[in-house]
Amino acid sequence: MKYILMCGGTYAGQDRHLYKIKGECIVARTIRLLKENGVEDIAISTNNPGYEEFGVPILHHENRYGNGGMWIEAFFPSNTPTCYIFGDVVFSEEAIKTIVETETDSIEYFASAPPFDPRFIKKWAEPYALKVQNIKLFKIKLKLCRQLAEAGAFKRGPIMWELWQVIKGTPINNIDYTNYHIINDWTCDIDYDEDYEKLTEVLK
Repeated sequence: MKYILMCGGTYAGQDRHLYKIKGECIVARTIRLLKENGVEDIAISTNNPGYEEFGVPILHHENRYGNGGMWIEAFFPSNTPTCYIFGDVVFSEEAIKTIVETETDSIEYFASAPPFDPRFIKKWAEPYALKVQNIKLFKIKLKLCRQLAEAGAFKRGPIMWELWQVIKGTPINNIDYTNYHIINDWTCDIDYDEDYEKLTEVLK
């Protein structure tokens, strides 16, 4: 299985994926943890500069999410089983191990869920990864999600939660926090500098 770190989007300052935790860049940390768990087929999906230094292939892909486009356009097209890892997430060692070792013959989603670990810095659940074994099904669901978005069926986005509900065939505007693989520790993504500061404090 190929592991793709999704590092697209546009930012006013430095890409959040390049922030450092304990002196180590978030992207470098994720790559290291994946390799420590036996993963060698790793790539970065981005059209932003500054990612060549990490020693993995760069998949040039326009992520229109940061420019007001649909978030579902961020997935680099793949014809082989692929695990999409969100590049601005700071993962615990246990979280990466769980993602790598979890098997699926279809599609598996990894995210936090309430009630949260006391160390978790957000007040809402956050997505971490999407593991796709059934590429054909995934493409069908992406297309359906896109059609629903264009028809105005979503209250927002669509973002990852809506895509997952489309994949599962559950009500699209009612998030089900029980139908995916839950990772509840301090693992979290960085949306704002405030998140970065909070997580840095947690990991001291």
